[in-house]
Amino acid sequence: MAVHELNATVRRRNGVAVVDLAGDIDRAADAPLRRAYDEAAAGGAGTLLLNFGGVGYINSTGIAVIVGLLARARKERRAVAAYGLSDHYRQIFTITRLSDFVSLFPDEEAAVGGQPSPGSPTTAPGGRGGDR
Repeated sequence: MAVHELNATVRRRNGVAVVDLAGDIDRAADAPLRRAYDEAAAGGAGTLLLNFGGVGYINSTGIAVIVGLLARARKERRAVAAYGLSDHYRQIFTITRLSDFVSLFPDEEAAVGGQPSPGSPTTAPGGRGGDR
C-alpha cells in the first residue's frame, strides 16, 4: 500500500476552525496535526472541525495521534467535531469510543449548523464535546 503523507490545512468558517485533512493518518501525521491544531488555537477557535473527507487510511498509531489531539483539546476546553469519515472509520470511532469525545457529523453544513449524526454526542460545535 502506498503511503500518502498527511496534509492538514486550516480555514475559518463561522468562528470554527475547519481542518481539511488529506492523506493517511499514521505516526507521521502527528506533526501536521499538531501544527494545524496550533494554528487553530492561535486564531482563537473554540471549536476544531476535522474534515476527514480526504483521508484514505487511518492505522492504530493514527488513532493514537487523534487521541492525543483530543486529549489536548479537552484539557484546553476546546470542542472537537468531525465529518467526512467513511462508514468503516465511523464504526472504528464508535468501537474505540472516540465518538464519545468528538461529535460526528454527516457533512460540513450539518457540523457548522450543529446537527450531529445519529449516535453522536449531541454537543454542537462551540460546545464541549464528550461531556454528558
